[in-house]
Amino acid sequence: MRPHSTLRATALAVLATLALAGCATPSAERGTPALPTTERAQDDLIDTAQRVLVDECLARQGLSVRHASAQERPSGQEDRRLQGALFGRGRPELSVTLATGYTVTAHTDGCLAAAQRELYGDQRRWFRTRVVVNNLRAEAQQRMKRDPDYGAASVRWTRCVTPANGPRPKRPDTAVSARCARESGLARLRARLEPALLAQVRAERREQLTTYKQLRTRALHRAAALYAERTVRKTEKKGSTSS
Repeated sequence: MRPHSTLRATALAVLATLALAGCATPSAERGTPALPTTERAQDDLIDTAQRVLVDECLARQGLSVRHASAQERPSGQEDRRLQGALFGRGRPELSVTLATGYTVTAHTDGCLAAAQRELYGDQRRWFRTRVVVNNLRAEAQQRMKRDPDYGAASVRWTRCVTPANGPRPKRPDTAVSARCARESGLARLRARLEPALLAQVRAERREQLTTYKQLRTRALHRAAALYAERTVRKTEKKGSTSS
């Protein structure tokens, strides 16, 4: 089974709500943008730059992802036009099938793809490496489930959470689930196996991790430069208006 990715809906929500925060400021001494020091602030800067690029791309087509209220949301035809302009049209050109069996797809056209090319330089490489890196833990968890001891503990856990007079509930009570995880040994095995398997997966995906860091660094510098350019432009415009 190859479940479809929910990246399209997630990206639309992120682009519609991202706050303009965590941006770097230009360096007064060298005229170059200073980079944020924390990973969270760096991510905010990249995300904000991507959102600005996407907004500008959509604006050139007379579109916007922002809507003041539910009553002002676009009609079905307008929404399809917006989604096509944002995410691309037709069959996705990019596809990655993960070790977990999930397939993630993306387009190379659309404003989101154009913004990623601007920031990362190579949208295809960024898409492939980002999808793999973001699913390293899921890959480790899949390997953990294939461990015989973990499988036996999972059977004991299922038996523990299943009432004597009925089928196993789809969502066992949190307290019952935690107690059974301890009694079955599942919690202890997970604590031992998951970190080791994650380290193994990260070692095997070292090349993708290196590429991911390189492309993210490129995007960070490009985002800071874009922010600095717009700050200078806005300052110059304000100065000319006041005069």
